Amino acid sequence: MFSFVAIDFETATGYPDSACAVGIVTVEDGITTDEYYSLIQPPENEYWRFNIQIHGITPEMTEHVPAFHAVYPEIKKRLEGKTVVAHNEVFDRNVLQSVMRMYQLDYDELLLSRTWKCTCRIYRKMGYRPASLDACCKREGIVLKHHEALSDAQACAELYLRYLQRNTRHD
Repeated sequence: MFSFVAIDFETATGYPDSACAVGIVTVEDGITTDEYYSLIQPPENEYWRFNIQIHGITPEMTEHVPAFHAVYPEIKKRLEGKTVVAHNEVFDRNVLQSVMRMYQLDYDELLLSRTWKCTCRIYRKMGYRPASLDACCKREGIVLKHHEALSDAQACAELYLRYLQRNTRHD
């Protein structure tokens, strides 16, 4: 129950197959056991100015880094068969599925649940308004460098752990 993987993607454009960074935090029995971060070269290294303003990743930063298919083995070994958590699970799951489809990789081989755990949805149900990642972190006192993929994944993992701890009865 206290074992899961938190993931966050940043995208270069408004298209979900334009992943330009990924952060993954592995938690086993409530302890962070692995952290992974990689820049990813998006298709044709194309960026939208709006996205750059959000996350600060530029075409110059990804000009010489691998495309998704080259970092996929690292992602696969961390996600395969695990419970996956994201702050906006629909967005991050869609990015992963879209970029995998673009590179003709089989999403089903990851053996993941059809939907992931979503800390945004969880904290909204707990009454947090707004329930954005930065707002939840501020309210919970969690340090966050927002829109930096690894920091976002770390914060998501901490939010999910706190939720699990609050909702576990110790008899």
